[in-house]
Amino acid sequence: MAVQLTIVGLGQIGTSVGLALADKIEVIHRLGHDRDVRIAKRAEKLGALDKVSINLPSAVEKADLVLLALPVDQIRETLEVVRDDLKEGAVVMDTGPAKQTVATWVGELLPSGRFYVGLSPVLNPVYLHDIDFGAEAAHPDLFRDGLMGIVSPPGVPSEAIKLAADLTRLLGATPLFADPLEMDGLVAATHILPQLIAAGLLNATVGQPGWQEGRKVAGRSYAEVTAPVMYPTEPKTLTTAAMLNRENVMRVLDSLVASMNAIRNDLSTEDGETLEERLNRAREGRKTWLQGRMAADWAAEAISTVEAPTASEMFGRFIGRGRKKED
Repeated sequence: MAVQLTIVGLGQIGTSVGLALADKIEVIHRLGHDRDVRIAKRAEKLGALDKVSINLPSAVEKADLVLLALPVDQIRETLEVVRDDLKEGAVVMDTGPAKQTVATWVGELLPSGRFYVGLSPVLNPVYLHDIDFGAEAAHPDLFRDGLMGIVSPPGVPSEAIKLAADLTRLLGATPLFADPLEMDGLVAATHILPQLIAAGLLNATVGQPGWQEGRKVAGRSYAEVTAPVMYPTEPKTLTTAAMLNRENVMRVLDSLVASMNAIRNDLSTEDGETLEERLNRAREGRKTWLQGRMAADWAAEAISTVEAPTASEMFGRFIGRGRKKED
């Protein structure tokens, strides 16, 4: 019998997961739900799903795996809706940016015997400069050559964590095991901070003195730096992500302010030599990062290469465990 994966939320991430597993349909039944039925039907038409479920509790009641590919401001309410419909042994995964908070919610809301493993997708480097988002930006290779952060609270069975790692490999990514607090810190610096920088620049320029003319000459640099503020479809999503991860966000904001103050001081003291050195370090830092990111070769530095299991091996181990327990 095929294992049922229920994907809740069919934007870029959820739809891409379904597309990446399209050739595993003999062992994985992909059921999907989205609060916008039109989006769910579109994902089905694209081949990302085997079936759409309009009713959320019905969507998860038979699921072995439930993937919450949702904005973080929707995760708690979704857990509250499905908590009594998850079968024993079900593994709930999410792709949100506040792992410690979601783990706390799961501990508060889900009955015993239902397990949580958090996922933090790092996308295929070929899509780094894409500006599309939502279901239109879904790709079957979205996770290929990327990392997948995997976090779990204490007490989660090793089989559930192994399942997340095996699923990661089937998606074409490399597992990166991390503590929830550590992952929250990484996300604050590399995802939330750029979005807040974009918001800060826009608020410092749009509508300010000179903007009537400035808006006419703002070009590529302005467009690229301000683009991240548009990635969450709603401001509430970014607000919630920042507030739930506020200690880490405030820490990286402090570092940013210190860095900008250093540049301001160079200008104030007319120290062009030091400013040039800072800019050179920044350029070299970006060059080194981008080369490594495009090559996707640093995973081997800390993560041993493990051959990806077949889908039947992967699910057979976990589901087999559950059946023995029931016996």
